[in-house]
Amino acid sequence: PTPRAGPFTIGRQRPVRTGPRRWVLAVTDRPRLPQWILVCWASPWSLVGLLFGLLALATGGRGQTQGHCLEFHGGILPLLLKTLPIAGGASAITLGHAVLGRSCQDLDRCRAHETVHVRQYERWGVLFVPAYILSSLYVWSRGGDPYRDNPVEREAFAAGGD
Repeated sequence: PTPRAGPFTIGRQRPVRTGPRRWVLAVTDRPRLPQWILVCWASPWSLVGLLFGLLALATGGRGQTQGHCLEFHGGILPLLLKTLPIAGGASAITLGHAVLGRSCQDLDRCRAHETVHVRQYERWGVLFVPAYILSSLYVWSRGGDPYRDNPVEREAFAAGGD
């Protein structure tokens, strides 16, 4: 599927027909900076994710690399992710270039979705979490679901399902 454009996308956009009389802006290409710059830009949140990953490892969890991301699962993470303010908790969460999941199966199932969040962190860097929270508050104030209707999540759901 063609990635949908939104307030959290960068790149050239073109109209794409998604149904009868329905058009969206789709990102056709994205300017890329060297990977090391993107990693540095997202590094404050990656360090937070790494701390949670180390906590998972210290409590019996596991870690692995996937592309340029570190993934952690198990240990204390299922308990922590279950308590997030989303119905039923979260299966996985991304903090910079660190992805935290309840289990290896959850990471596999959510990988495409979480990869979109990694790219969003690369674009927004340290501003990503404040922008996410403000966007959720705005959506909630307009009567929407602060998670499902958040433009950040809508982009991730469009590209990667769960």
